[in-house]
Amino acid sequence: MSVLKHLAGLAAGISLAAALVASPARAEDAKGEQLFPLFSYRTGAYAPSGIPQWAGYNDYFNYINAHGGVNGVKIRLEECETAYTVERAFECYERYKNGKPDAPLAVLFTTSSGFDAAISDKARIDKVPIISVAGGRGDAVDGSVFPYQFPLLFDYWTEASIVVEHIANTLGGFDKLKGQKIATLYHDSGYGRETIQPMAILAKKYGFEDIQIPVPHPGEQQQAQWQQIKRAGADWVFFRAWGVMSPVGIKTAARVGFPRERIIGDIWTGSEEDVRPAGASAKGYLAVSVFPPGADFKISQTLKKEIVDAGKSDLKDTSKFGSVYYNAGLVQAILFTEILRTGQAKFGNRPLTTEEGHWAAEHLDLTPERIEEIGATGLLSPIKITPEDHEGQPAAKIQQWDGEKWVPLTDWLKGDRPLFKDAIYARAAAYAKEKNLPPREAVTN
Repeated sequence: MSVLKHLAGLAAGISLAAALVASPARAEDAKGEQLFPLFSYRTGAYAPSGIPQWAGYNDYFNYINAHGGVNGVKIRLEECETAYTVERAFECYERYKNGKPDAPLAVLFTTSSGFDAAISDKARIDKVPIISVAGGRGDAVDGSVFPYQFPLLFDYWTEASIVVEHIANTLGGFDKLKGQKIATLYHDSGYGRETIQPMAILAKKYGFEDIQIPVPHPGEQQQAQWQQIKRAGADWVFFRAWGVMSPVGIKTAARVGFPRERIIGDIWTGSEEDVRPAGASAKGYLAVSVFPPGADFKISQTLKKEIVDAGKSDLKDTSKFGSVYYNAGLVQAILFTEILRTGQAKFGNRPLTTEEGHWAAEHLDLTPERIEEIGATGLLSPIKITPEDHEGQPAAKIQQWDGEKWVPLTDWLKGDRPLFKDAIYARAAAYAKEKNLPPREAVTN
């Protein structure tokens, strides 16, 4: 059964699906392909984090294309190796920003928070929609200031709130946070520093001591920082690492005697690649989860049957199927195809331009019903984007490593996003003032 027929049979009551059924794909509509430039990093210090993600992208797109594409439009994935450097990411951007004659660009998914911050001015000038799933610059949630940047699904400010919420729940209530010492050990980069301000806001509200400790890139030496944590008498550690910094930190914490059950890792510090190299030291370690691991989701079972078991997977090591990073790529691939479906419902079943992709990104509405149709219930939280809010409804789970696998401890947690709204939008306003940006005209359609 084709993807389109499957959607049509399940579309009752879903506005987007109804729109798709009302304008079925026609061969003359679907000329050309839709370009998806994948800014990969199969080389460099962070390759182990990237390689499973690219497989998640590739496998889902292969599945979609095998069923005729997105309403007849096939996806053309082309990789551009960045080695996780901003300079090479800019080279990839220049190569693909105008799309190709037979494969236009609709939106551009990025894979580096550093690049997300650096591309802001250029993306606005070029009018290229930049999609940064569970990353990017936090103030880009304000679509009135950052019309071409979309930090979809999750942000680090909400993550800080969720970490504090979980600590409060563990202690027996938010009132128990007073007097606690929470250390944030962070990768000393724009990504790592993003939670400094929200943790200060949370500390002021709840009365805990906020300790901030940076770790220089790439984080292969952390003995001094963990000794500092011990001397400070920290009760909890919010661990915002990346790449090799993660297992090194977990092993170093064990050496200095800090309990793993009191370490909560960032979403990019909570994969199998982060804990397995740490061995027994990682058992009991906690992490925030935006991309829940597992292969029991309906879409995962479909991909296993049609792609992995058929020998068509991009995975060289199929044991990583269903891992955190594989599922991260899968989730992002789903978001891309749903942006296309949203745009096609308005502009027709054909490849979209960046102008049309921009409209589609600002009107993405993934309901629980639509997520169920995709087969991603439990894998992906609902998301609704508007021209004013470029993130949606951020949510994450807390998971724990039992020595062999990740075990979810919570359902989707929302955090206290309203607490940060004024501060985030004030940052966006300051950026607009610095760049002398005129107010954005209201979007009416």
